Amino acid sequence: MSRIDKINQRMKEEIGAIVLQELKDPRLAFVTITQAVVSRDLQHAKVYYSVLGTEDQIKKVKDGLSSARGFVRKLIGQRVRMRYTPEIEFILDPSLEYSARIEETLKEIHREWDKDS
Repeated sequence: MSRIDKINQRMKEEIGAIVLQELKDPRLAFVTITQAVVSRDLQHAKVYYSVLGTEDQIKKVKDGLSSARGFVRKLIGQRVRMRYTPEIEFILDPSLEYSARIEETLKEIHREWDKDS
């Protein structure tokens, strides 16, 4: 595992813990941090998250994470030993929704198959 991979993993774990334990924002109750990708120069970090819910709930989560970005960065600076604390950008990870859509499509195909048999 390379150095940057270790940093990515550590960032994911720490941000996940911060969102779960430190942030008291009720909008962030069902957020899961799925991945963190830190740039090679350690100046920027893209943090991917997933959330189950309606479009309105997803928007509230996005707003909550956006408002907590500075606080999360401050805590990361205290917990992760790096020369620079990266600027954090939260990005919605659509893979969970995509997986649910695929599963529903497969169930529909299965129902059609059973009906035709």
